[in-house]
Amino acid sequence: MQRSRLGGSDLEVSRFSLGTMTFGNRGPAGIACVDRAGADQLVGTAIDAGINLFDTADVYNAGESETLLGEVLGARRKDVLIATKVGLRVSRSPEDQGLSARHIAASIDRSLARLGTDHVDLYLAHRIDPSVPLEETLAAFDAVVRSGKARHIGCSNWPAWLTAKAIMMQRANGWAPFVTGQVYYSLLDRDVEQEIVPCAVDHDVGLMIWSALAMGRLTGKYAPSAAPTEGRLAAFKTFLRHHENREGAVLAALRAIAEARGKTPAAIALAWTAARPTVSTVLLGVRTIDQLRDNLSAADLLLSDDEMARLDAASARPPLYPTSAIAEVLDADSFARFTTGRPASFGGG
Repeated sequence: MQRSRLGGSDLEVSRFSLGTMTFGNRGPAGIACVDRAGADQLVGTAIDAGINLFDTADVYNAGESETLLGEVLGARRKDVLIATKVGLRVSRSPEDQGLSARHIAASIDRSLARLGTDHVDLYLAHRIDPSVPLEETLAAFDAVVRSGKARHIGCSNWPAWLTAKAIMMQRANGWAPFVTGQVYYSLLDRDVEQEIVPCAVDHDVGLMIWSALAMGRLTGKYAPSAAPTEGRLAAFKTFLRHHENREGAVLAALRAIAEARGKTPAAIALAWTAARPTVSTVLLGVRTIDQLRDNLSAADLLLSDDEMARLDAASARPPLYPTSAIAEVLDADSFARFTTGRPASFGGG
């Protein structure tokens, strides 16, 4: 599987990586449903396909995701990369959350113990924490890197302005910088192109994409805007809020290209996301081996310029201000370079 450098780090990550939020049985209904045997099969299949990055978090199934991942990797840990996250509430205690120096220092040790390793390759802030000075949070992450407990750090679901502010502060203080941002990006929601992608281009931040299939909406299993009764979308119904106006057009374009290519709509959607500028890896969040194998059919799939353009057109939404004002004064290629780092003519192949 193709690999690329993750932002400003020295890590070479596979085009697709495996998300493990489904590992364990202690989370919300429809989310956690993969037991030890299932996790072992998914991890083994992923490694055999060339995946070298596995993503987890301390909050996933109250730590069970980290535990299962560590157990099934075993001796294979030395051959792969692990990313985990800190910040979301992991217990009933109101203090067992956030990005204070104390919580970060304690959380990395607990994560390493569950994973059965002496370090992780990526340690990400899973949220913002306005209650803690940014300097405290960044210094604490730097201490984690200096201690050897994490090779690199990043953020997840942070706004562009705060990511840029953090990186400038890290540079000014000689602290370890954010090299990656984990964000939601799909054909049904391209909001990251407004501010986050330009920030990533400017600061050499490699993007790790979660839910490139819009929690299953782009698999073709659901009628446009139909209310799901199972899976992650059933657990997170508010996730549908931005999708309804474009879902029909996007699914029609996906199905047409998939039929012509002999692929599934999911594979086409994943290939589109993987080809986007600044995207270093796309997380595959699956429950079954069949889902993983279907997703992996996109591993070496490159879409043509025409196919990318058709999907771009079907999924386009008017830019928000001030990006809308910028679009008025730049030609198409200049605007595309500003927002993505690549010209409008760039395709997937």
